[in-house]
Amino acid sequence: MKLNKIEVVTEHKHFQIREITDEGGYHRRMLQCSDTLADDEHQEVKDKAEELWTDEVKSAWTTFQAEHEAKMGGV
Repeated sequence: MKLNKIEVVTEHKHFQIREITDEGGYHRRMLQCSDTLADDEHQEVKDKAEELWTDEVKSAWTTFQAEHEAKMGGV
């Protein structure tokens, strides 16, 4: 698949990624700063993650998730 677009959304710097399939259609996916990037990930995605997923952003995302889980009663 060929990388078509990366959008950075939310204060936690999530990536919305759109790729073009070999058949010409679109494949969409989302990555969060807590995700581990695969070795075969597009270099542009790796570079953007290196730039934007700072320790501060990762910490804020972890804190948000813990607070949300506590608010929802551990569900």
